[in-house]
Amino acid sequence: MALRQILADNLRQARCAAGLSQEELADAAGIDRTYVSALERCRYAASVDVIERLADALNVTAAYLLKGLDDGAE
Repeated sequence: MALRQILADNLRQARCAAGLSQEELADAAGIDRTYVSALERCRYAASVDVIERLADALNVTAAYLLKGLDDGAE
């Protein structure tokens, strides 16, 4: 699976688990809501700075947002 898709899936899952709307997450991370939406739909690639801000807002690690299902399976 492409890393962009992994980020999109993990971002949406973490946001929903935190009970946040896209707008609430965007406000907490200091980015635009439409950017969060685009990331969750794989329309944009996020910079490491944005990934870090999103992770902080979600109280997860940046590595969590980038971790694929097959990571650590070996």
